[in-house]
Amino acid sequence: MSTAEAPLADLPGTVVVLAGGLSHERDVSLRSGRRVAQALRSQGADVVESDVDSALVPRLTELADAVVFPVLHGEAGEDGALREVLALLGVPFVGSVGAASRVAFDKSIATTVVAEAGLRTPAQVALPHEIFRELGAAALVAALGQQIGFPMMVKPSRGGSALGCSKVSRAEELPAAMVGAYAYGAVAVVEEFVEGTEVTVAVVDRGAGPTALPAVEIRPDSGVYDYTARYTAGATRFLCPAEVEPEVATRCAALALQVHEELGLRDLSRTDLIVTAEGEPVFLEVNVAPGMTETSAVPLAIEAAGWSLGRMCADLVRTAAARGATSGAAGPRVPA
Repeated sequence: MSTAEAPLADLPGTVVVLAGGLSHERDVSLRSGRRVAQALRSQGADVVESDVDSALVPRLTELADAVVFPVLHGEAGEDGALREVLALLGVPFVGSVGAASRVAFDKSIATTVVAEAGLRTPAQVALPHEIFRELGAAALVAALGQQIGFPMMVKPSRGGSALGCSKVSRAEELPAAMVGAYAYGAVAVVEEFVEGTEVTVAVVDRGAGPTALPAVEIRPDSGVYDYTARYTAGATRFLCPAEVEPEVATRCAALALQVHEELGLRDLSRTDLIVTAEGEPVFLEVNVAPGMTETSAVPLAIEAAGWSLGRMCADLVRTAAARGATSGAAGPRVPA
């Protein structure tokens, strides 16, 4: 009998689905949270939906047997701070611990760790706003063009949903792209634009070890997988399994699993990558709280794997409850 077909066990206690927050991705988080809550209720779970506000800690204190399922996108839910608070309160939760989340959330740090592990990543430079302002755009534009080359990608170092991200094809476009990235954070990442097929691979651990789900190929109608393409129904085609050769799909799965391990992640992650014309996967970024909306990739991969979203979420809750409020994974393998 497969894991997906195993008999259901009683779900422990109350599941508190955290969604919303004050990040730029609040609306997406609320949509993801509603879907996860519905999926858990379909499995008979006692679910409480909660925002992150002053009532959260008293609410968790009153629910002595609670397990938290964070579905917070952006800084509030992915930078590790909230997860450290949950550990401090002794509340079991689904997902990666604070230290691992903090590294994964910062694209400049995560890319460095992944590159140190021997995986291919884009050439990248991280520039704080103060440096860009003080040294002057003209000098830095010339240096970036020489080191990174055009086209290039500019994005906030910390953030998600492609907010503040721009593809830059000419030097004169770079200053505006940098300003756009700085609108979402104090550090901008400028990296090599890698041509190829965009795919994303989810890794799930339902209690028996991490498993890579089928790769999802992403084909935005506009040619750019930006915020609109991600969350507007019909604006992007998602192909699952991705239309790549079997050996390429195997490489993508192996990369996602290695990223999950190297960064010390647990339970659930989603790795975004580009497959080059030669069939080589290139790491772009990793997400510890992937979207669960109707237009998100992870639910598609769950379905392609023959699972149900409800069963998967319930298994993650059981795993978290059994683990308790321990620190869990040791954290990322940060290079010296």
